[in-house]
Amino acid sequence: MDLRPLGRSGLSVPPFCFGGNVFGWTADEATSFALLDRLLEAGFTFVDTADVYSRWAPGHRGGESEEVIGRWMKARGARDRMTIATKVGMELGEDRKGLRASYIEQAVEASLRRLGTDRIDLYQSHLDDAETPLAETLSAYDRLIRAGKVRAIGASNYTAARLREALAVAAREGLPRYECLQPGYSLADRGDYEAELEPLCRAEGIGVISYFSLAAGFLTGKYREAGAAAGRAREGRVAPYLNPRGLAFLDLLDAVAREHGATPAQVSLAWLIARPGLTAPIASATSVAQLDELLGAVRLTLDPAAVARLEEASRGSLKG
Repeated sequence: MDLRPLGRSGLSVPPFCFGGNVFGWTADEATSFALLDRLLEAGFTFVDTADVYSRWAPGHRGGESEEVIGRWMKARGARDRMTIATKVGMELGEDRKGLRASYIEQAVEASLRRLGTDRIDLYQSHLDDAETPLAETLSAYDRLIRAGKVRAIGASNYTAARLREALAVAAREGLPRYECLQPGYSLADRGDYEAELEPLCRAEGIGVISYFSLAAGFLTGKYREAGAAAGRAREGRVAPYLNPRGLAFLDLLDAVAREHGATPAQVSLAWLIARPGLTAPIASATSVAQLDELLGAVRLTLDPAAVARLEEASRGSLKG
């Protein structure tokens, strides 16, 4: 399996990133360990998490995902084989949010402790913080990189304008730049990324790891009617796609999957993996069987005619 460079960071990663939002939430610790065991066994070593995962769950405070990953790495002696990405900036309560230097310096220590490690491979700004000067944020990251606590930095949920501004500040001030962008991007939601972020990232050599790569499960084909996702963790995120255009696209996705002896999820991820400039899609699973299905996307090559049909039918967004 070929590894891909993550921007100009010196890090190289597989073309699939496991989304760690499920660890300690919809996947209990035993299941999480089994998923991580299978991931490593298959040669995939890139995991993305965040300090806020899974604060939204009843009784959770945030940090649960990092703690599970940390316990697994310790139990397996796997730290040096993994590329661990985590994030800072989402609200964890009281004044624990944003990208102030003082808060980043506090938050990174908490993440390192939960992960049971002395360094984070990719540390990402989870959300833009317009109230904190970009130079202050990047200077904090510079100190962490110089201290060996962080290897590279990235940005999540940034607009093209703000990412461009951050790159300019980094160049002007001699500070580390964001080497990776984490945008929402999938066959079901193409417009925002492709319009401005994609050309910027390609021109600047910035790695891209897409989240919601399966549109919260819609592109698996499991949900085809109103209420189909009722009671699921992402019910509200699937509903906007359950419209005539979205359902017609699922029919096309089914047809392409049959032609390639694959599943709709594999086709959707394979399209992302082949997208120029995209380093790795992020996707998560709550069972080893689901994970094996997702990993099968790396071996799938879509023929040009199928790609053209998918792209013609999915321009912009499938949301109603």
